[in-house]
This record gives sequence, C-alpha cells and structure tokens, in this order.
Amino acid sequence: MEKKVTSGFISSLLLTSLLTFSGPTQAGPAWEAYKLRFLNTDGRIIDTGNNNISHTEGQGFAMMMAVANNDRASFDSMWNWTRTHLQDPKSGLFYWRYDPGAEDPIADKNNATDGDMFIGWALLKAGERWKEKKYIQASDNITHALLKHATRRYASKQVMLPGSAGFEHKNFITLNPSYFIFPAWEDFARRSYLRTWRELIADGKALLENMRWGQSKLPTDWIRLTPSAQVSPAPEWPARFSYDAIRIPLYIKWQDSASPLLVPWRTWWGAFPREATPAWVNVVSNERAPYSMKGGLLAVRDFTMGYRIGEPTIETSDDYYSASLKMLVWLAESSIKDRK
Repeated sequence: MEKKVTSGFISSLLLTSLLTFSGPTQAGPAWEAYKLRFLNTDGRIIDTGNNNISHTEGQGFAMMMAVANNDRASFDSMWNWTRTHLQDPKSGLFYWRYDPGAEDPIADKNNATDGDMFIGWALLKAGERWKEKKYIQASDNITHALLKHATRRYASKQVMLPGSAGFEHKNFITLNPSYFIFPAWEDFARRSYLRTWRELIADGKALLENMRWGQSKLPTDWIRLTPSAQVSPAPEWPARFSYDAIRIPLYIKWQDSASPLLVPWRTWWGAFPREATPAWVNVVSNERAPYSMKGGLLAVRDFTMGYRIGEPTIETSDDYYSASLKMLVWLAESSIKDRK
C-alpha cells in the first residue's frame, strides 16, 4: 500500500530533497537580465517568440529560476499571478495558455503537465529554501492533482499524459517525452514516498530506450504508445527531434549525470562541429535543419556533451525559449554540483 504524506511530515521534509540547489544569496546578472526581458510587472512571463502570450511552462521555469537566485519577491509575484489567472479551481491544475490580446485570454481550458510540474516543483523548492510551509502544501496539492488527472497505467507502464484531456485514444495514447521531467519526479518521490513517482521515472526511461530512430537514434517531439507498448513517432506532427525534445537530455542529466541514456545525443551531436550542429533532425527521412543550433539549444548540447557552462549571458538575440534553456542548464549544472 502506498504511503501518504501527512502534515506531520512537512517540517521534517523541508530540507531532504536530493536535488535541492542552494544558489546565490543574491540574484545574479543572468537572472536580472532574464527578468528585465521577460517578466512583466504583474508577475507574468512573456513568451517573446510566440506573440507575447504566457503559459504555465514559462511561469514554472521562471519560478524555479527565482528560487535558485533567492529572489522571493519575484517568486511571489509570479506565483500570485499564476494561481489567480491560470489555476483551475475544479482540478487544481492550470490552464496552459494565456493570451492577453484575446477576448477570452484562456480560451483553451486544458492543462499542460510540464508547466504544472514545474510550478509544483518550484513551490517545493521555495518551501525548502525559505522554510515556508504554505509553498510545500501548494506543491503537494498540485502533485496530487497531477496523479489524479494526468497519470495513467497504460501498456503496463506508468505514464504522465501531456494534458488531462485530448491525449487518450481508442488504440493508442500520445506522449511528449520532453514532459518526462525526471529531476522533478525524483524530488516528488522523496517528498511523498508515493511509489507512482518512482514508477514514472523507471518506466519513462524504459520507454526512452525504445525511442531511437533513424541515423540519429533520437526520439521525436511527440510519441504514439500502443497497448502492446510499441512506440513510434506520432504521425500528427513532423517526425523530428526538435525544439520540444531538446529538453529530454537536459532532464536526464539533471537527474542522473552518468545516465547511459545520454549516449545517443552525445554520439549524434559529437558527429558535427559545435557551431555546425543541426538544430533538428527528422528521424524518419534523416533530413536535417538547414540552420545550426544557437543560444539555448547550444547550451543544452554543451551541457549534455559534458562542457562546463556556468552562469549564462542572456543575449539580445535570445527569445524567451532560448533564454529559458540557458537558465535551466545553469540550474541543472548547479544542482549536480550541489549533489557532489
């Protein structure tokens, strides 16, 4: 029988996370530059590469950055905006997209589980760093909602759907492996002791071992999983290892820097000069992007290949996503250092 966390565990678990990063005592220049570019005064993160909308991914990413940089004022601003404008009172999860220019800013009422996870993970980190039980409780509520509304046992695997609606079909389900946020699942497992989180980690890694297609031997952004546990590129999207899937090796290494799952990325990227590495590859046709990695994509490449990254520089050429990847790589690298 799975154990459940009670309120009596809260104080004893505040500092037990394996993946806690201490971060600087004051915000660094990269975080200040990121805030200046993307954080609105009301706590909304603006996606400059996507018509200035906001989404739970961005809110969660930046909340994690705020914790790492010991910036509680910015964290509270973002959390207050997020729960006020995006949280679904029925499910406890979050509407994934906010368009300030639309008549209905949250026309799509579905959630995106990667954004939900990052928000919950950031709250857990905030509670640990600032000894604040209300953040821990909010994180527990979100993770409980994720398990209830978006986690399924399918094909003898524990999986987390990309959203609570629209990804389950008669003969298959659709997954996004860049939503396999292994370090978050690790922290949630240590926080709650629920077996499901460990199963998500083990089964997610087992699925990734079978997502090796074409010359690159890499997974695609979107995956189809059948009841017999067969995985294939989801035909509704281009069969590319691209801007979603770039996060997969980041999350693998963040949780386990020695993981053998990193080998296909190191092999593929290592076959190209650093600044001539294709930004994407179609794993069916083997077609490569006619342009090379830049900005945050290169940061993930360098981190995966084992290069030291350090605090990034947020360039004027970096849009929201590129800058976010740079910052997440820095957080991951810092987390790994803190574990040693």
